[in-house]
Amino acid sequence: MASMVSPITCLYLHKHRTKLPSDGRRLRITASVPDSSDDNKHPKLIARREMILRSSELAMIGAIFQLSGKKPEYLGVQKNERLALCPATNNCISTSESVSDRVHYAPPWNYNGGRKKPVSREVAMKELVNVIKSTKPDKFTPRIVEKKDDYVHVEYESPILGLVDDVEFLFSPRKNSTVEYRSASRKGNFDFDVNRKRIKALRQELEKKGWESENSF
Repeated sequence: MASMVSPITCLYLHKHRTKLPSDGRRLRITASVPDSSDDNKHPKLIARREMILRSSELAMIGAIFQLSGKKPEYLGVQKNERLALCPATNNCISTSESVSDRVHYAPPWNYNGGRKKPVSREVAMKELVNVIKSTKPDKFTPRIVEKKDDYVHVEYESPILGLVDDVEFLFSPRKNSTVEYRSASRKGNFDFDVNRKRIKALRQELEKKGWESENSF
């Protein structure tokens, strides 16, 4: 019967030009294994290394399956001079929805609601943009992709899978100091209140500057 030699053994024999015994005796090769005691002394380094590897793997999965999604074509100011309504999914909120829709409705803001001295739309727009850039709810990264005098479109990207949410702000031409908004996820049916929490976090920062919600949230 032919002798069985492992691939590792073959590689070792080829590298060191070692011949197999001709008398039927087994060739015993021992390999040194790196001591892992040094790693065991630093469990934090191991945990950090594993976290980085797992994050990289998840990011690769997100890129392969294009979890960022495609930008909806209907975004922007609608013909009725308001923002778009939400789809039937439970991952969107909008000030354009009916007050009776508790899943999708959110009240608009008033950038002069809490001030003693009113400010202009230009000043309020700067305040909004600064808060968008400095606030990262749930560690989503904001990126302003479109900005006009009365409109801002922001893409919020998740830190691992690269999921993207579209958030819009509109300074309403019909009411003084009123700002409408819409926050929606591109993928999935549920968002675990990520969009609502994001809007709340932004509002709380804006309240420090004199903004207010027109109704309870």
